[in-house]
Order: sequence, then structure tokens, then C-alpha cells
Amino acid sequence: MDIREEALKLRRKHQGLLATCPKTTLTTREELSIIYTPGVAEPCKDIKANPDLSFELTCRGNMVAVVSDGTRVLGLGDIGPAAAMPVMEGKCILFKVFADVDAIPICLDAKDPEKFIDTVQRLEPSFAGINLEDISSPKCYDIEDILKEKMNIPVFHDDQHGTAVAALATLIGALRLVKKDLATARIVVNGAGAAGTAIGRLLVNAGAKNLVMVDMQGALYDGMPGLNRIQEQLAKTTNLAKRMGNLVELAKGADVLIGVSGPGLFTQEIIGSMAKDSIVLPMANPVPEVMYAEAIEAGARIYGSGRSDAPNQTNNVTVFPGIFRGALDVRARRITEEMKLAAAYAIAGLVPEKDLRDDFVVVDVFDPRVAPAVAAAVAKIAIETDVARIKVDPEEVRARAAARIGR
Repeated sequence: MDIREEALKLRRKHQGLLATCPKTTLTTREELSIIYTPGVAEPCKDIKANPDLSFELTCRGNMVAVVSDGTRVLGLGDIGPAAAMPVMEGKCILFKVFADVDAIPICLDAKDPEKFIDTVQRLEPSFAGINLEDISSPKCYDIEDILKEKMNIPVFHDDQHGTAVAALATLIGALRLVKKDLATARIVVNGAGAAGTAIGRLLVNAGAKNLVMVDMQGALYDGMPGLNRIQEQLAKTTNLAKRMGNLVELAKGADVLIGVSGPGLFTQEIIGSMAKDSIVLPMANPVPEVMYAEAIEAGARIYGSGRSDAPNQTNNVTVFPGIFRGALDVRARRITEEMKLAAAYAIAGLVPEKDLRDDFVVVDVFDPRVAPAVAAAVAKIAIETDVARIKVDPEEVRARAAARIGR
């Protein structure tokens, strides 16, 4: 199959891949009166009196905006908002298929962070959540942080946090199989951009104590010049021994090597120098730091990447649909670090100890249990930490999620 030809053919046939679909019929004057005037005035009046009713009485309660400025799209770079639209549209389909979350693609012609923030903030009355996508680093950090502070609905930059949750979930399963502990395992993360720093922060919060972040300038350490504010924060909690050197030097004896950098950067020499039962998670997209066959030949025991043609696919498709499903079901005000950790452990927990194998340390993205399990875990933490507007039994969230997606 020619991917380019098929991708264009499908979208040209349907003029894109999304359409609006009414949830009720409109065939009579009576229905018209209820759906529109005069009946429509009644929910308007109730929402005026209690704005939170908009989550119940309108599509808002199940609606997420997938927002991008097109400045860092997949492996394509700064291609602009119009060219980013197919990616946002595809993301909306994933939301719907995997968790029955309605999502709208919004590509903004606003490279200036202040204009972007102002525009997104004004969207709040129409949505229950904001999924930020494909925004260049380092401005993506400020955009997310400011929006989280200003908005009273979840704001989630999936390139950062979805990737981080997926990586942690795979790593938990891999470490269980090789009988190593997250707290003591030597972990090297190559790449300290948006995804890399998010992975580093989540690993630290999960208990990793022997973690080194590596960028083009070498290992990050506290006091290193030229770091952005997120890297500076991370450098204070990682590489506590202040090890110096490049990737080749730092990977020697490492138990885990995670890549969010670029294709082909993990050589056989690097992988061969790692510790016994090494775990290699090359997550550069669309071409990883090393391909599966090369990594195994070089001595890696466990391999996981974002690709669907290799075992242990480590993909944020297992993450963001369920996180938003759970957040929306309890009308969460935000998505917290505790909710991300809960999502990672929920995904990892779907592979029982007895079923773990070198080629199966994390569930398949199409496993029907994933989104419901993540939704339940996220909802539970949201309620326990007072992030939720309403309280719903997490097991009810799980059951409803499974029913909604028909799995």
C-alpha cells in the first residue's frame, strides 16, 4: 500500500474526516420548537442561573478542543496552522473512537504566545477541556502553564504529558519483567525538549532517583548554563551526581535508554554498552532512534517505540482518550501530576505479571480495556484531590466508558 496515495485518497473522498452529527431527530414542527425556538430559551435561562449546567444541557460536557498553531507538527516542523489541520482532525477521530469524546480541531494563526493564550482562554464557555498539540518548545511550556492557571477546565499538552505517561507505562512493565526497580535503575533520557522533559519530570515523580537527561550539549546538571526554565527545574532533581559527558559515555552501564530526540542516534555501540537486560525505548517520530531488529541485535532485551510494526508500541493513543474521558465524567477543573501517574499505572496494570514477555510489556493500543481503565483511575484521583466538580463512582466511570465505546 502506498501510504501517501491512500492518505490523500481517503481525505479527498470525504472532504476531510470529520462531520457534525445531531443526537436527536428533527422531522416535525414540535421537535423544531423543542430544539430551537421557543424551547431553546429554557436551557439558556437555567445555564444563566447556574453556568455549570452547560456541562449537562449542551454538547460542551463531552467536547474537547484540539488546538495547535502548527509550529511543531510531527516530524514536519513549522508547517503552519492550515497544514497542521489534518493532524488535529486525525486526533479528534482518535478521541471519538477510543473514548467517545467529541473533539473539534482548531488551528490558530497565532504564533505569538500571548495571542494564542488569549484566543484559547476565550474558548472556555464552549468546551470541557483543551488538548494542546504540536506547539514548538519552549513556548509550549508557558502557554500550557498560563492557560492552566487562567482556565477552569483541563488543559493538557499531549506532546508532553501523553508521551510521558505512555513511556512510564511501558517502563513499569519492562522493569517488572527484568526484576529491576524504578528507584534504583540507571535511566538515561536522550532529548530535553517538550516530550523529554515531561518524561523526566514524570519519572522523578514516580520515584526514579538515578536519572540523567541528555541534550545536544551533553548531560543536564544543576547550574548548567543555557537551560530554559523547565530544564533548569529538572536539572535540580536529576543527575544528582553531576555526571558529565555525551550520550555514548552516559549510556555505558545504563539499565534504561529512552529517546525523544532524532532518528538513528542510538547506535549498536551505545546499546551494546548498556547493562544486562537493557530496556530501550526510542520514541522519536516517525523514525525512532533505532529500529527494532538493530536494537535486539545490539543486545537490548526489551524494545518499545511509537511504531505499530514493532512490539511494545509506546503510543499516547493509550493515554489521552482515557485521561479526558475520566476528567470529563467528573467535570474536572484540571489534569494534575497525580492523575497522570494514575493513568500510567492503570495502563501498566493491564498486563498481569504472568503474561509479561520481552515482546509484551505493555497493552496494545486497541485493547478495549485501556480507555475505561485510565478513565476510572483518573476520575478516582480527581475526586480524591478535589479537582472534580462532581463525584462519580470510578467503577461506574469504567463501565460507562466501556459501554460508550462499545468494547
